[in-house]
Amino acid sequence: MGRPRAFDEDEAVRAAVALFGGRAYDGVSVDDLVSHLGVHRNSLYKTFGSKRGLYLVALRRHLVDDVRPLLDALAGASDAAAALRLVTSADLDLLLLAATERAPVDEEVAAEVKAALAAVDQAIADALGVSTDLAAALTAAALGIILRGNPDNATTALAQCLHPLT
Repeated sequence: MGRPRAFDEDEAVRAAVALFGGRAYDGVSVDDLVSHLGVHRNSLYKTFGSKRGLYLVALRRHLVDDVRPLLDALAGASDAAAALRLVTSADLDLLLLAATERAPVDEEVAAEVKAALAAVDQAIADALGVSTDLAAALTAAALGIILRGNPDNATTALAQCLHPLT
């Protein structure tokens, strides 16, 4: 009979979300995971199989904990400016890093990212009564603002341009 697990898996996954969201997959070593998560190397491999296994669990947790609440909030968006503000203020760091770093080389990550972005597009389309193509353009603009450092001026200027759309 094996020893009981000496770490809280939920806490470890939350810490991994923060670590991967701040430094990306390639910027995090297994040694980083062991030291930041407080998990013994053998326990990490036994529980998650690999660094990639933990990354996938962390990405899925991020989608539940951070993207799902955004979708719920978007349902109440009254106009494009409100939707834009919701997206640009959400914690989407891990999703964006996954889209740019891992999705091009990992089909499973690509599928998770594609589904999450499609859900954001659909939530915007449903809330605003616009086509999914227009909603996807709004999502792309919002994500671009985040990638550029989310400058308040860009968000405000775009929100003013979008006002006639809703």
